[in-house]
Amino acid sequence: MRRLSLAFREVRHGLFRNFTMTVAVILTIAVSLTLFGTGLMVRSQVDTMKDYWYDRVEVSVFLCGAASDPVACPDGAVTDAQRQAINAQLTSMTGVVEEVFYESQQDAYARFQQQFKDSPILENVTPESLPESYRVKLVNPEDFAKVAAAVGTAPGVEQVQDQRKLLERFFKLLGGLQAVALGIAIAMLLVTVLLVVNTMRVAAYSRRRETGIMKLVGASNFYIQLPFVLEAAIAAAIGGGIAVGAIAVEKVYLIDQVLEPSFRFTAFIGWDEVIRIMVGVFLTGLVLSCAAAVLTVRRYLRV
Repeated sequence: MRRLSLAFREVRHGLFRNFTMTVAVILTIAVSLTLFGTGLMVRSQVDTMKDYWYDRVEVSVFLCGAASDPVACPDGAVTDAQRQAINAQLTSMTGVVEEVFYESQQDAYARFQQQFKDSPILENVTPESLPESYRVKLVNPEDFAKVAAAVGTAPGVEQVQDQRKLLERFFKLLGGLQAVALGIAIAMLLVTVLLVVNTMRVAAYSRRRETGIMKLVGASNFYIQLPFVLEAAIAAAIGGGIAVGAIAVEKVYLIDQVLEPSFRFTAFIGWDEVIRIMVGVFLTGLVLSCAAAVLTVRRYLRV
């Protein structure tokens, strides 16, 4: 018990002996772990959005109308017979098509008005300028080619559009941003490890006389190295706590109060995922700092 008390007293002295360096380590750990956690949140957010949108992805079968391209619709607007034949073909594709929704020109115009209610573009759009269509919900979003092959060249069909292709471009962009965010975070973690290593080297060198005396009186290597590891662990715990608080602030203010009310058309990560990220970030900082301290003291501490 007395040895443990002496070890903690040595930790306290070590933290305050190099107070400026300790503060630098804590702040660096806090910043790097915050960036690391933010990168993990970005990755989780992209995955959440993918699950949300791919579950709702549809195939749009646009029908010929008065404003359609004459090359795609040489026979003019779709007839009732053609419309019924297209609908029958789609509904007969059991195992491929889950649901079929018909959207008239008036329905398309109403949806367009809702999406662009504050835009001046509404003044130049009429129901007749928008195509009627069938919205097809697939059992497997990968089966777009089967629908395109079945009705893509049918009379009365102007175009078959896969919404999944449009989403893939968007998510490819988000994936690039995600990779950049994680790359910066990993680089900052490396900087943190190097700073901890350097701090431990300085601390071990400045206390080489004390540790030499401890070795002479029979102290084990573990007991000699324990204060250095505890110093790194305390600095990592404080920095990790700051990072966890910063991540919570991002969730409360940035996601819940800014992004989610502004972008109601998609899903955002919940607290269960954020808490998992917080725990992972905190443990990552603690493990990396302690490991760096152990390896550094083992290599550079001469006793």
